[in-house]
Amino acid sequence: MQNESASDSSIATRHANKEPDLTPVQRFGEAIADRGERWMPSPFLFAILLTYVAAIAAIFSEGASVHEVARSWYGGFWALLQFAMQMVIILVTGCVVAYHPRVRAGILRLIRLPKNGRQAVVLVGLGSMLTGWISWGLGLIFGAILAREMGKLAAKEGMAVHYPLLAVAGYMGISLTWGWGLSSSAGLLQATDGNVFMEQGIVDRVIPATEWVFHSYPLILTGLALVFASIMLYLLAPPKENCRGINHYVDPREEVVSSPTKPPHPAVNPTLADRIDNSRVLGGIIASVGIYLFIEAFLTQGLGALDLNVFNFGFLMIGLILYSNPSRYLKEFQDAVKGSAGVILLFPFYAGIIGIMTGTGLVDTMTESLLSIATTETFAITAWITGGILNVFVPSAGGEWAIIGGPMMLAGAELGIPHGQTIAAYAVGDAHTNLLNPFWAIPLLAITGLRARDMFGYAITMMLLLTPFIAIVLYLLPY
Repeated sequence: MQNESASDSSIATRHANKEPDLTPVQRFGEAIADRGERWMPSPFLFAILLTYVAAIAAIFSEGASVHEVARSWYGGFWALLQFAMQMVIILVTGCVVAYHPRVRAGILRLIRLPKNGRQAVVLVGLGSMLTGWISWGLGLIFGAILAREMGKLAAKEGMAVHYPLLAVAGYMGISLTWGWGLSSSAGLLQATDGNVFMEQGIVDRVIPATEWVFHSYPLILTGLALVFASIMLYLLAPPKENCRGINHYVDPREEVVSSPTKPPHPAVNPTLADRIDNSRVLGGIIASVGIYLFIEAFLTQGLGALDLNVFNFGFLMIGLILYSNPSRYLKEFQDAVKGSAGVILLFPFYAGIIGIMTGTGLVDTMTESLLSIATTETFAITAWITGGILNVFVPSAGGEWAIIGGPMMLAGAELGIPHGQTIAAYAVGDAHTNLLNPFWAIPLLAITGLRARDMFGYAITMMLLLTPFIAIVLYLLPY
């Protein structure tokens, strides 16, 4: 009897220590995640390595000298200052809106909906992708906050959920749907009257939002992407035995980034300056006027009124009307800018890479080689691949579009491809490879407390899983 009992105990131990059965998708995800943790560099080092790659490619492909490459790098360093400022405003205003107490209260209600870890991952992914369609900055910050709060609640309630995959789900808005949405950089630039391609004679008109966002083509792409990405996130979620929760990476009781500021306490004997600084009336009036002008632009010009400046103006005014108190709004902006510091630092370095690629002719060689093989049937796929490759070196959709948008629209026009389809196909290429380049993940990493190597194995897995889906829909879906 004693031997039988010992044998039973040994069998039970072996069963307890048995590795969980993984599906092919889970094995694929864990294999890449393991390698990502070992090899993924930090975002800044990633940019430096890409600078060397671009320089070496220019030397060998274009025959450029080291001095010519260095001069091109320096010449491009400040080429994106205006666009960088516009992108930082999108990011910061998105952060300010996402951290408003009412929005955060909605997040805390939302995270109570899932009943298990897989549902939690899908919910975060959908939240990020839907808000990312509205604004990539809002989607990025909303997704990051949603991932962190979901991780904290799961730890508190004993729900098994893999925290790095939650972070990837929170990153899906800027990695898939944003380029088909309201804040599409290429779309907004082409919707701006007098844009660079109109000045160059490449296009002879403004391309309104009705062609690149409020059109059946990008709307169907967005709907299909929401469904497919959600299924992939669900299938990627590891079994509970392999889940590493937020406690494995950060102390959930600590705030990685500052919480929304509380309303300032009124001074005991407020001066006139104090009353002006904290006047909800003064802030509310100018915000209301701003909102009125924002709405009036659409009432008078229709959906085609949407461009980059109108979009930023709208979000600035929405933020101000939410907080109304000018001093508090300023404090929220200051806190949000801290989370954007890494993006601000890296923009000149990626502009330098643009300088190398344009100054030496490397980008022309790349673009012409890819577009030369395009046909009417394959043009959308070619535009997607071109945008994706360039985005690895220059993770700025507007910066990329300034380089390849003109040749791409000319090539598309020769094949009879509508400009709206060209913009949508390029946009998903730019978004798709954000799952490889950690540049735009910097604010998300700050909020979640993760390192790039903690989450980018799963991010790269999602990029690979999305590849056949994107190729098929771009090939089959008519404009």
